[in-house]
This record gives sequence, structure tokens and C-alpha cells, in this order.
Amino acid sequence: MTKSELIARLAAANPHLYQRDVERIVTTIFEEISAALARGDRVELRGFGAFSVKQRGARVGRNPGPVHPSA
Repeated sequence: MTKSELIARLAAANPHLYQRDVERIVTTIFEEISAALARGDRVELRGFGAFSVKQRGARVGRNPGPVHPSA
């Protein structure tokens, strides 16, 4: 589901709200979640999932070699 699909679904489920207000609410929630994760906080949405940022060390990649296009 995209952000615009979420906004449309919420607006349809809440006809007493203007679409622009639903859009502002969704944008604000996403901004707050992003800010919390940027601070290193954990975000939990009950019934959906929990999100946190994990720092991982660098890893060594593997180069499989050149890819030959089939002619």
C-alpha cells in the first residue's frame, strides 16, 4: 500500500474528515516515526510491528565477475 492509497482509504473510512486533513495527519505520523528512528528510538505500532535502527559493521562484498550479454 502506498501513502496515497493509505490516505484515500482513511478518508473513505472517515467521511467527516477532509482529505487534506487526513493527508496532514498521515504525513505528520510518518514524520514523527522517521524522527524517532533517526534519534535511535524504537517505534512500536500495536498489531502491526516494531521498528528500530540497527548499526551494522561493513562487510566484504563479492564480485561475481563480468556479465556477458547473450547475442
